[in-house]
Amino acid sequence: MVKRMNGVHVPHYKNTADCAPNRMPVPAQLVIPMAMHIGAKANPVVKPGDTVKVGQLIAEAGGFVSAPIYSGVSGTVKKIEDVLVASGQKVPAVIIESDGQQEVYEGVKPPEVTDLESFINAVRDSGSVGLGGAGFPTSVKLKCDLDKIDAVIVNGAECEPFITSDTRTMLDRADEVYDALKLIEKYMLVKKIIIGIEDNKPECIENFRNLCKDDPAVTVQALPSSYPQGGEKVLIFNTIGRIVPEGKLPLDAGAIVLNCTTLATIGRYVKTGMPLVEKCVTVDGSAVANPQNVIAPIGTPLKDIFEFTGGFKEDPYKVLYGGPMMGLAVPSLDSPLLKNTNAVLAFNQKDATPPEPTPCIKCGRCIAACPLQLMPAEIQIALNKGDVEDLKALKVNLCMECGCCTFVCPAKRPLGQNHKLGKAMVMKAKQEADAKAKAEAEKKAAAEAAAKEKEV
Repeated sequence: MVKRMNGVHVPHYKNTADCAPNRMPVPAQLVIPMAMHIGAKANPVVKPGDTVKVGQLIAEAGGFVSAPIYSGVSGTVKKIEDVLVASGQKVPAVIIESDGQQEVYEGVKPPEVTDLESFINAVRDSGSVGLGGAGFPTSVKLKCDLDKIDAVIVNGAECEPFITSDTRTMLDRADEVYDALKLIEKYMLVKKIIIGIEDNKPECIENFRNLCKDDPAVTVQALPSSYPQGGEKVLIFNTIGRIVPEGKLPLDAGAIVLNCTTLATIGRYVKTGMPLVEKCVTVDGSAVANPQNVIAPIGTPLKDIFEFTGGFKEDPYKVLYGGPMMGLAVPSLDSPLLKNTNAVLAFNQKDATPPEPTPCIKCGRCIAACPLQLMPAEIQIALNKGDVEDLKALKVNLCMECGCCTFVCPAKRPLGQNHKLGKAMVMKAKQEADAKAKAEAEKKAAAEAAAKEKEV
């Protein structure tokens, strides 16, 4: 048995796990950003006034690391304009007015998959990205040197409090997950597939063990319920005992990690031809009247989703995309449901107000909790001094921003937030150094050119 990475035991609050998701009515309007994935923005292929149908392409991938986007409603493209997203940036978005008919696009049909290339093309065409929150285009993960891969790990950990949308996938769509795994076995020649599920989801574990019992390539591994069990590096170490080297990818540890809902999307697309157009999302939090899982078209304004669940029982003081440990605060309830949104949580003022920090007592709990054995208190000191070299020596860029250090700190210091600032400081210093080196190289080249011209 391998030694497991550190972490913390957070309250589960899995209030919505036992109830099947409810499908909300077709929203009047979708707001679909062109940046719902890591990498290049998608490029719209529609224009204002165009009519669209469910499953119709509205934006093509903007590069190799990108993903296409499809309409989740039938209706009319109203406009294309910039919208504010949770990162603080403005990105183009296609605004679609629904006609309420949900007419399916005529071009929706199962892809022809006959070899590895056509399988990866199908994954790309499905619009799949990391649906557990990361948003990395799935086809890019799969387009790799197969000789380097000896394990595919299915991420069914779902370790954050409140979130249960992946749990519902593993209960309601396990067959689609397994269909995708069989395609991976067949075309990527993978001999070892590990489905990692936290042990607080016994029904999911039993479900997959029954489904995959006759497949020798597949193992269902029950994992301790410890946050951040679903982090890629943590999951790899806790399932196959390997460490992803600094600055490297899971591929360099011989593994590919795929979210269970991402796999279900691939399985459904290959079988039906319907790309990623809707999402099951957990709606919960102390301000929510009726917590539940909801199926809604991607691009649905959050205010419509909350209204469908009965609205708020208290004024929402903070609304998050994702969970309370790693989630991002949304700028407005007009913000849309994204591809990689697995939960929208609304909290009252009491739960959303951070405690006042007090001086560090040097207890070392942050170090003990960190999965990557970083030194958060020392990183904070380096940040306060503006010491970029210290930040790099303390490996601030290794931080996965899980928030374990902040969670366990008895002084309530914002350690995780400081890590983000530290990483930004290191990045800024690198950009400035690169710009300086480039300017010096250009100056030197210009001087050499002038000298040659003078000789002539």
